[in-house]
Amino acid sequence: MKTTSPNVEQRLNDFAEMRDLGLIQKQGDFYPSVHYPPITMYPEITEDELFAGYTLPSDGLFDVYVHIPFCLTRCLFCHYPLKLGKEQGPEKDKYLSSLDKEMALYCKRLGVDRIRARSILVGGGTPTFLTCEQMQRFFKSLHLHVDIPEGTQFSYDVDPNTLLGEEGRERMQIMKDNGVNRLTIGLQSLDDNILRLMNRHHNAEQAIESIKVSQDMGFQVNIEFIFGYPGQTLEGWNKVVEKAVTLNVEEIQFYRLKVEAYGDHQGPIKNIKEKHPEKVPTNEEAIMMKQAAIDILAQHGYHENLRRVFTRKPEHYSHYAHNQCCMLYDEVGFGLTAFSSLRDRFALNTQDFQEYYALIESGKLPINRGLVRSREEQLRWAIVLPLKNRTVRKRDYLRATGEPLEGKFAEKFALLKKYGLVEENEKEIGLTKLGCFFADEVAQQFHSPDFVPFPESSYEMGPLSPFKNIAP
Repeated sequence: MKTTSPNVEQRLNDFAEMRDLGLIQKQGDFYPSVHYPPITMYPEITEDELFAGYTLPSDGLFDVYVHIPFCLTRCLFCHYPLKLGKEQGPEKDKYLSSLDKEMALYCKRLGVDRIRARSILVGGGTPTFLTCEQMQRFFKSLHLHVDIPEGTQFSYDVDPNTLLGEEGRERMQIMKDNGVNRLTIGLQSLDDNILRLMNRHHNAEQAIESIKVSQDMGFQVNIEFIFGYPGQTLEGWNKVVEKAVTLNVEEIQFYRLKVEAYGDHQGPIKNIKEKHPEKVPTNEEAIMMKQAAIDILAQHGYHENLRRVFTRKPEHYSHYAHNQCCMLYDEVGFGLTAFSSLRDRFALNTQDFQEYYALIESGKLPINRGLVRSREEQLRWAIVLPLKNRTVRKRDYLRATGEPLEGKFAEKFALLKKYGLVEENEKEIGLTKLGCFFADEVAQQFHSPDFVPFPESSYEMGPLSPFKNIAP
């Protein structure tokens, strides 16, 4: 088998070994460890149940997420509910009105005039798929309800085409004038054939142009790619990564294709895989793509900073992701399907547009699922996301749980150390280079049996089965 680096064959061997040990599902299928519990596994909860006993953070700060669920077309890998097409002006206006009311309701619930932001992320959907007038309206509403101190990292997820031309430049100026300083541009590929297969409505040339105009405007730029997509080959993927490293962006981020829904909508990609399984790269091919990308990035000075994000400088990363996933700070989310992570509890907004509008009009937050975590689930949660994304700092674990990390999950950690996946010092527990490669699966070792992404029969009952040594 021809590979592009000596590390690729080693990773294939590691993949087979970890599958035999029970770390990876038997078929090698992948499930991202994005939240704990996973987004699709939360029970129903009411607003009153969620906030019972909740108090503001001691510093009064929150990380803030806002969701804008509109796109021109649906990308075939997308797992979120959306409104599609150009003719959505009235629907967008209605949504922005409800979003404004939701933020006001949240301030009232928290007992504050404005929410003080530690960082902000606006995502979607395509958050820039609004008219310039609608964007101005959105920012006016946001500033009314959210206090954004000078110097706050304010990130926006954007689509290449919405940044181009006269209207695109006007959008960027509006963002700049309102404090936005970091853009994540969802390129997904720089191969026109793969972009077509993804149902993206831009080509590689337009994607590169969107990077240039963003850099000219002074934004910190993060670009995103997907690997393991139907039609991709290792050779083609390598060319994409080799092109990406020439674009001089601060951050390069890549994701493995997620087939099963991990959000509130099953993306079309599942049907594509079922109808044409021969077109989907195998799990082994996906492993090769991942390691090949890591090697190419390293050759050009990009190294993993936050998980799956590669930078040349350590200061370039998403503050929102770091604060929410590593520091476990309190975060509030506004909009359809948005989530709020509040220290020892988690809530999801409804995934239905009409229910979203109706709940807000009745004076209620649009929450319909969530969990106030038990002590055991808190002990697990305080490991899963920090370990997956950076490290579990012992002082932060104590802050999040009220209990020291020493002695917790002792058998589990001992086995992960034995097989070279984690390492520990007096201040923290983190992943080794091997552990970083299989970070999602290592994090899932700390899931309770109810929240493991695949059933027990899907794993070899080796020493690293997530169903073994489950006690804290």
